[in-house]
This record gives sequence, structure tokens and C-alpha cells, in this order.
Amino acid sequence: MATAGTSGGPASTGLTTDGGGPGGGTPLAVELRGITKRFPGVVANKDIELRVRRGEVHAIVGENGAGKSTLMKTLYGMHRPDEGQILLDGREVHFRSPADAIAAGIGMVHQHFMLADNFTVLENVVLGSEPTRGGRLDRAEARRRTREISDAYALGLDPDELVEDLGVGDRQRVEIAKVLYRGATTLILDEPTAVLVPQEVDELFGNLAELKREGLTVIFISHKLDEVRKVADSITVIRRGTTVGTADPKTTTARQLAEMMVGTELPSPEIRTSTVRETPVLQLRDVTVAAPTGRPPVDDVTLTVREGEVVGIAGVEGNGQAELVDAVMGLRHLAAGTVLLGGDDITAWSTRARREAGLGFIPEDRHRQGMLLEAPLWENRILGHQTRPPAVKGPFIDRRAARADTARIMRDYDVRAPGPDTLAVALSGGNQQKLIVGREMSAAPRLLLAAHPTRGVDVGAQGAIWRLLEAARAEGMGILLISADLDELIGLSDTLHVMLRGRLVATLDPSAVTPEELGGYMTGARTTAGAA
Repeated sequence: MATAGTSGGPASTGLTTDGGGPGGGTPLAVELRGITKRFPGVVANKDIELRVRRGEVHAIVGENGAGKSTLMKTLYGMHRPDEGQILLDGREVHFRSPADAIAAGIGMVHQHFMLADNFTVLENVVLGSEPTRGGRLDRAEARRRTREISDAYALGLDPDELVEDLGVGDRQRVEIAKVLYRGATTLILDEPTAVLVPQEVDELFGNLAELKREGLTVIFISHKLDEVRKVADSITVIRRGTTVGTADPKTTTARQLAEMMVGTELPSPEIRTSTVRETPVLQLRDVTVAAPTGRPPVDDVTLTVREGEVVGIAGVEGNGQAELVDAVMGLRHLAAGTVLLGGDDITAWSTRARREAGLGFIPEDRHRQGMLLEAPLWENRILGHQTRPPAVKGPFIDRRAARADTARIMRDYDVRAPGPDTLAVALSGGNQQKLIVGREMSAAPRLLLAAHPTRGVDVGAQGAIWRLLEAARAEGMGILLISADLDELIGLSDTLHVMLRGRLVATLDPSAVTPEELGGYMTGARTTAGAA
């Protein structure tokens, strides 16, 4: 393992030379030399060095705001570097747009999938690059090439299936097929395992192995250090916009990587002492959410969250967890059932009334439900809380107080941005998430709906959020936790339910179940646990 220097400057990076490290004399597919990228008030990348060999999986790790996404967007042509050089296969290139990068063989699969749900797999794969015959889409050729890519890289895609009917793992494979269809020989995967269960992660890693066998190169951005060590051939660590070292995954532990990234040990979610009280804070009784056609996304769900209790819900995405959270928040109408908050029947209450009664909400999709990306941070701080202090003074919004409290949240929750007037879109995904967590925890809710609370955050922020949830639990807050991180679910939950096809199909003991066993229940492979 290379040793990280204390200065963070190029002289202390510990980077291997072109002939060193895994891969020896293998040619470089991508080389970045001294890449610097500045935005107003922020130096996102400073003198970055990166060497990626042809035919390897190269991981890039770093804390939130370290500059990973900015660096990859620069490689993909979304940004132009202020300083430095980009070389592909030893030749310097200058990209003016992603179209230039695609033409040069660079493809990027973003963390938030960019698919049209009402289109088929085939239509999504060829969208924007359609083969034509006589001025019309040549469906036969499109189907042939889609099947050819799917078979060659073991993606297992059905060209005629609607994307809206696919699970998250299959959707990700559609994204991979899209970039392969456009001729990519180097793939950038941004947090590709963030929403996958262990079985789907294994399938993805099988796909990556197939890509390697075919000579393709993969750049893999992730916060999950054990997975990085499992799949990567080499690792580059970035801290605060600068390359601080490289590591060999065969000889480097996750804790050593965490220390290089953030200067602390790898956290783990662990609840040891029960704080569960008798008083229910949330009761769902026979809750059903109907769909226009087909089976209900939420079907006859009954559960209770008590004061001081974390109730976890595990499930492959698309099995009703999102609809259940929306129903509790009042964002979806119930076809049947009752929702009680404390002793109040809130089934017919508005979302605003539920908020004011003490319901906190960390949403699954921060961009769709949690933020106004083109608004400043102080406006996002009061979003959903605009009827209560510090957002209001009499009948008016108190901008000064809102800005001051936003600055407090930025300090307390390590939200890295120039100030409260910074637009939310300028923040990394992890820093956006920390702002949302700070906003919701600052309101001290009776019940917190936490949907993927640590998605997209680094190990340091992840540990901080876990500690916040544990402290709130100890003070009597009830928490309904939805997460794709099975270690998080097992480590934080007092009670653990499994949701499959809209129903709670099992109740498990978090202290006794393993992530592999839990994944089996989530996919239906295991059915022997006690019914919820």
C-alpha cells in the first residue's frame, strides 16, 4: 500500500510509476496529469494524477466533496479542466462535450439512472443513436445489436421488456448496455452498488469480470470499501480534491483505505443497548396502496414503531418500500387501512399537517423529493419546515434566521460549501445528503422516516449519521429505516421486517441474521422466517 502524505500535495502522493503496481507494463488506457478544476469559491480538483491501465478495474475512493465526481465529469467531457492534460492510450485529447468523450470510447453510468421507464430495454439502449433504414428505426438491427451486447457481456437483458418492470439491478445493466452500444472501451461507473442487494452486487461483479475478459477498462467510484477491495485491480485515493495515494487491494484493508480517505477508522453500525419504550409513535393497520392496474404496491401492511425503536424494512427496490413511505408521509392516498401518529389518526391529514405534528423525512431520492437544486442552501434548509422557526417571523419568511441556521447545520454536519447562499446543485451528492439529514434532525421529530439515509456519503459521514440516529433513538425518537445497505439495517434496527411484492413477508432478529440470509429473504429464496 502506498503511504499517504500529510501535506496532500503531489510530492507526498505515493503514486506508483508507469511500470509499478498491479499491471506492470500494461499500457495506460487513461492518464490524467495535473488536472485542476475551479468553480467560484471552490477548487474542486487540484493537481490530480490518475493512471488507469487497459483491461483493469480501477477504483477511485474518497470522502464526499473530495472531487471524485468532478474529476470523472471532466474525463467524460462535462467539464473542461483549467489546468492539466487528459491522455487516452498515450495521446492527449481535448473534450468539449460528452459527445466527444463518447466518440473517443469513454462511457459513463451515472449514480442516478437516466432511463425512460415507459420505453423498452431496446428503445432505451439505442435512444439517441438509433440505427435507421430508409429514415426509420431499423428495429431488427437494433434488436440484433442489443442481444449481441447482452450475450457478449452476460447482461441477461430482454430487449422487449419495459424498463418500468425491471428491478434496479437490471436497470443498471441497461445503462451498461447503453454505453457499450455506443462503442465505449472505458466505462465509468459512479456508485454502481449503492442500491443493490448482495446477490445483485455479485451479478454486477460477474458482469465486470466479463468486461475485463473482453479487454474493456472500468473506472469504479464507490464508498463501499470492502466491495472496492473485492472487485478492483488498483485503487486511487482522493482527499479534498488532491490525489493522496494509491493502494493495492490485495494488501490493503478497508480500515487502511478509510484512514487514507478521511483520517479515521472505518465505522460500523452497532446498537447494543435497547432503548425501546412501550409507547407507540407510529402504527400502520392493514395499510394498502392501490395501483391503476396489477397488484397493489403496498398490500395489507401492519406494523408498529415505538418510542426509542428503530424498525428496519429490507427489500429489493421496487417491492413497495417507497410507496409505503409515501403513504406514511401523506404523499399517496390509501385504498384501505389506518395510519396513527402517536394517538392521532392521521390517515386523512395533509403532508404539511403531518410535518407539523412531528414527522421527519429523509427521502429516498434527494433530487426528486428532498431538494430544490437551483435554490440556495438556506431555502433548502427550510423546505418542509417553512411554517415553523427559524424559518418564519410572524407571517413572513425570516431569511436572516434561516441563513444563520443553515450555517449552523453546515458546521455541525460538515456540509462543505462556500456558504448558505450556494446553490444546492453545486454540492456533491454526499454534501446534499448531509444537509437534508441536518435539516430533518434539527426539527427533533417524534418519528423519522429515514429512506436510505447514508446513500452516497463517505465512510466518515456515514458513521456520523449512524451516531446521530443512535442518539436520537436513545432520546426516544422512533425511526422507520429503509435501506439497501444490509449491514446498516442489521446494525441499527431493533426490529427488522422484509418486504416482498408489497407485503411484509418475514420478521427477523437483527442480532441473529446475516446479510446473505437477509438477501435470501428479500429475493424470495428463503421463506421460512416467521410471518410479519
